[in-house]
Amino acid sequence: MKQLPCIAPASITGYQCVSTAGDSLHELLAALLANRACLRPLSLFPPPFATVVGEVVSRLPDIGPNLQSYACRNAGLALHALGQDGMRAAVDAATARYGAGRVGVVLGTSTSGIYETENAYRVLAGAGAMPDDFSFLHTHTAQASAEFLWRELALQGPCYGISTACSSSAKALGAAQRLLAADICDAVLVAGVDSLCRLTLFGFNSLQLISPEACRPMDSGRRGINIGEAAALLLLERPDPGNAACPRLLAVGEASDAHHMSSPHPEGLGAAAAMTQALQLAGRRPEQVDYINLHATASQLNDLSEAKAVHRVFRRPPPCAGVKGLLGHTLGAAGAVEAVVSLLALEQGFLPGNCGLRRVDPLCDLPIVAEPRLNSRPRLILSNAFGFGGNNASVLLEAA
Repeated sequence: MKQLPCIAPASITGYQCVSTAGDSLHELLAALLANRACLRPLSLFPPPFATVVGEVVSRLPDIGPNLQSYACRNAGLALHALGQDGMRAAVDAATARYGAGRVGVVLGTSTSGIYETENAYRVLAGAGAMPDDFSFLHTHTAQASAEFLWRELALQGPCYGISTACSSSAKALGAAQRLLAADICDAVLVAGVDSLCRLTLFGFNSLQLISPEACRPMDSGRRGINIGEAAALLLLERPDPGNAACPRLLAVGEASDAHHMSSPHPEGLGAAAAMTQALQLAGRRPEQVDYINLHATASQLNDLSEAKAVHRVFRRPPPCAGVKGLLGHTLGAAGAVEAVVSLLALEQGFLPGNCGLRRVDPLCDLPIVAEPRLNSRPRLILSNAFGFGGNNASVLLEAA
C-alpha cells in the first residue's frame, strides 16, 4: 500500500452509550469488567425462531412536539443517549465556544427507522392506508436521525448520515475527523444508532447467521450472531491545551474489497487494508498497538477472515477480543459503540474480555483475551468494524 500522509488527530471531549448493558457508561463499564452477557429474549416483537438479542429495555424519552415527525425508535435511542451523564451539556458547551455553524453532526446507521416503516405497512395491510403521522423522510431515511439530533441541538454545521452496513458509525468517525482537519468544523458530534427491527433479524436468519443461543465470538463452537441495538455518541474537537487530558482519535482506516455482497473476503484483504491504513494515517507501527477490539461477529466466515487479516498486518498480534457476546452485534452502531468500549478500556486501564469464549478456534489462532485483564494500562487500541460489501473500517484510539 502506498504510504499515506498523516491526518491531524481529534480530541474526544465527551462520549456516551445506551445499550443492552444499560443507560450509562457506568453500567457499560460494570458489564465489561464482569464480562457479563447482557443478551435477552426479544420483547419488542415476537420472532418466529429461537434467539437472544441485545435489546434496550429502558423507556425511551418522548420527542418534543416541534420534532414529532422524527419520532421513531432510532431517534428515541439517540435522544436517550444525549440525555445521559452530561452529554448534551458537552455539545452545548462546544456550540457556545465555537458557534452553531462550526459544529456538525455525522451519524452512522444501517436500520434508521425501519421498525416504524414495518409497523406503518402493517397498518396499511389492515386499514388500507398508511398512518397519518408516518413520515418516511424523517424516520426511515439514512440521514433522518442525524437531522433529528442536528435540529434538537440547534446546530448549523454540516449534517449527514452514513450507511455502509456494520462499518457505518466507524466511517462516521473518519468523516468527522476529516471535517475538523479540513477546517470545516471545530467540533463534530458523531453518532452510531441502530434499532431492532424485523428486516435485519429475519434477514440475517435467512442467511443462516442467527445463533439460537448467546453468541461466542472466535470460539470453535460458535453458531452465529445475535442482533443488538444501541446509541453511541462521541464529541470530537480540535486538539488544544484545554482538552489535552482527553483521549484522541488518531485515524480511521477505510477500505473496500467488494468481494461479495454479504460474505467477507476469505483472506481478509480489505480488512487488512483498513487496519494498515489506520496505522499509516496515524504514523504508528503495528507493534505499538496494545489491544485489538475485534469485529468478531461469531459467524464462521467473518471471524476466520478477520483473524487472517490481523495476521497479515501484525507479525505478532497483540491481545485481542470481541465484545459482541456481551452486547450483541449492533450493526450500524457497532463502530461507535465499540469505540466507546475502547475508550473505557483506555481511560480505566483494562483489556475487555471475549464474553462467551470456551475454546479459541485453532483456525483463528489469535491471542484472545478470555477474561478482562485489569491494570493493563493500554495506550493504543485498534477497533475494527467490517460491513457487507467489503465496507471495512478500523479506528485507532490513543489514551490521553
